[in-house]
Formats: sequence, structure tokens, C-alpha cells
Amino acid sequence: MTDISAFLPAGSANTALAQAEAALAAAYDSLDQDDAGAAARHLERALALDPAFPEANGAMAEILAAEARFNEAAERFARALEGDPGRVAWHRGLAASLEATGRTAEAAAAARTLLERRPDDAVTHRRLARLLARTGDVASALEHAWEARFLDSSLSALVELADVFIAAGEPMALAELLEPALRRVEPDSPDRGRGLVALGRAWMSLAETEKARTAFRAALEMDEEADPYGAGPMLQALEAQADGELTPAFVRALFDRYADRFDADLVGKLKYGAPQALRQALERLGLTPGAGLRILDAGCGTGLAGVELRPFAGHLAGVDLAPRMVEKARARRIYDELSAGDLVATFQAGPEAWDLIVAADVMVYIGNLVPVLENAARALTSGGRVAFTCERGEGDGYLLHEGRRYAHGEGHVRAAALAAGLEIELLEDVVPRWDRGQPVPGMLVVLRRP
Repeated sequence: MTDISAFLPAGSANTALAQAEAALAAAYDSLDQDDAGAAARHLERALALDPAFPEANGAMAEILAAEARFNEAAERFARALEGDPGRVAWHRGLAASLEATGRTAEAAAAARTLLERRPDDAVTHRRLARLLARTGDVASALEHAWEARFLDSSLSALVELADVFIAAGEPMALAELLEPALRRVEPDSPDRGRGLVALGRAWMSLAETEKARTAFRAALEMDEEADPYGAGPMLQALEAQADGELTPAFVRALFDRYADRFDADLVGKLKYGAPQALRQALERLGLTPGAGLRILDAGCGTGLAGVELRPFAGHLAGVDLAPRMVEKARARRIYDELSAGDLVATFQAGPEAWDLIVAADVMVYIGNLVPVLENAARALTSGGRVAFTCERGEGDGYLLHEGRRYAHGEGHVRAAALAAGLEIELLEDVVPRWDRGQPVPGMLVVLRRP
């Protein structure tokens, strides 16, 4: 508490301190009687006697926050912490008030300050995860989300983190955490309703339409008339979406989970031959070892295509949506550069950067080829090539079949190449892989930028 004796008549300091403490006690009595107005008046008297009184500032800040007067609350919490920096509740209150006013950077700083003192504070890890996700720092947000999950595995805590996992491209992890937590909660618990909506959103991000519908309907059945969890609008939004669109989150989750057995399954069971077929086709077009090309292995996976491309490369880069696949590729030690990311974003980041872009068995996860080929064309040097395999479909469009892969009609491939300003050097039938004991009909395509 601030020493106010210098500002008081001789002998009156103790009286003023006693009056401030008495006013604080009266404020707490009023709060016990649920009379926040009277409590605020007592606290104002205490603070008039000692403006730096930490306990009075902290109590006033809590009243202001409860009244949604968050800017004033933040000022009071900060003043309280100046006198008593060890109060966890005030640190939390300051961060929450700053967050409520939209002062994201200040709120994040306040949260970090508390975590320096209390690294085991799950509430603040969750808050910081949300704040960082809003700023776009999803990697750091995810670190705090996992730490919060370790410290508090309750369903309500998981629901708070739903936006973070989805924003960070980890909806599959969210679904895997939510499902067992939902099994442990009471059937009529509000947490169950909120958890079901979060689960539905995770499945939506993964293009698992039926699973998302099931989750939203289960939440809606808990109270269809009031719909306190917002399941109805989510279900309507889902019904309004075009069915069958694969999302990047789905593809990433699929291959992150598949990374450990990818090579054995693809080569051993599915007779995957797309990389070799692409290399042979490029050699027929005049590509020779030692060419020293700048090559991008787009959708590199574990690096199976990189093995075939390395002899032709002066600089070999790989990019894939799935970080675990990239780590497997890194272990091969054949790439000069590797990253986890989106194909189109990679193309856009390097105009006229590549002599050759290869996408082995990648276009099967992309429906409309026009945007990806247009961006690939801009990323090629003059005379550069993009080579890829895809599954052959009927007609001139594309279709997502039951295997959750796209099949493209030859007409769509030709139209997409034309739209991108690319010349067709080669378009021929190929068997990129087998499925269920049968060869998969496909196309091998090489396009050239004039």
C-alpha cells in the first residue's frame, strides 16, 4: 500500500489507512450481499484515501469487468498489479479485459507475463493460444493449445481451443481429442452440446460431410427449439455447401496420419509407378541427367518422386501440405529445400522460379485444375514445364469418386492447359497405381510454357 502520511495532517495517517481498509471491508460485505453498486461506492472511498491501494483496485477492476466496462477494468487491474504483481487472478483479469477490448497484442503480452510466473496456468495457455491464432501466428498458438490440453483435458477446455486447432490446420487432432471427451460427459451437459458443435466444425474442415451432419444433429436434438449451441445455423451452412469438395485440411490430415506406412503401402501394395513414368516421359522429351534444372517437386510426399528427379536437378525443392510427410522426405537427404505448405501459395511466392514443376499423383486431390495450372504457369521460366499424373475420368469435367480422389476428363485437362496459356507436349494414358487389385486408369501430362 502506498504511504500517504506525507499528504495527511500529523497523526492522521493511521486514521486514513484504517478508513481505507474499513471501506474495503464494507465493499466485500456488500459483494457478499450481491450489491455491486454499494461495493463500488465503498471502493471509491477507499481509493480516494489511497489511489494505489492494490486490493481496492483489484476489487474495483472485477466489478468493472462484470459490468463489461473492460477498458476501465484493464486500467484498474494494471494499477492493482503495480502494488501486488503476484496475484494470478488479476493477471488473468487484465489479459481478459484487454482481449475483450480488442487489444490483442497487449492481451497476449499480459498472458505471457503471467505464464512467466505460472507456466502451469491452463486458462492462460488457452487464452494465449486464441490470441496468437488471431494474429496469424498459428504455430505458436498450437504450441500453447497442446500445453493447455496437457494441463486440462476437460471437454469445456477443448471446446475453447476448437478455433485454434482448426485455424492451425489440425481439425483431425481436434476430432480425435473431442470424441473420447464427449463419451465421458453426461448426456444432458451443456458441454456436450458445445463439444458436438466443435466436433461438427472439425469434420466440416475435413470434408467429412456425413460425420459433421451427425454431430450437428445430435447437438440440435438436445434442445431443438432454443438451439443454445448454434447447431442449426451450422447444419444449414453445411447443407448449403457443395458436397464432395476436398479441403486442404482433409488432405493434410490424411497424409500426416499415413506418413509412417506411406512408402510400404504405396509401392508395395498399390504398385505406385507415377514417379518413374514421369521421369521416363521427360527423358523422351529430351531431359538428360546433369541438366542442372531448378525443379520443384510439388506435393513431394516422402520424396519418392524426388529420387527420380534428383539427377536432372541443379536445385531440387519439395513442398507438401503434410508436415510429417515433409519430415520423411527430409530424411532422404536429396532435397536442397523443403517446406510444408500449399501448392498455389508456393507457386505465387516464386514467379518464373522453376524450370520444371512435377506433381506425381497430386492432382487427384484437386478438383478444378485451372487455378493451379494458371499459378504454375506463372512460376515457370520461359520454356519451363509442368508434368503431372491424374486419374482419367469420363466426359470433360472432373468428379470426386468414392475413393475420395478426383478423376479428370481429358477435356478438362486440355481446357485447363489452354486457360493457363500452356502448350500440351504430351498427354497419354498411364497406370499411376493399382487399387483393390486393379490398375487405375490415368493420364500423364506434360505442359510447356511458351
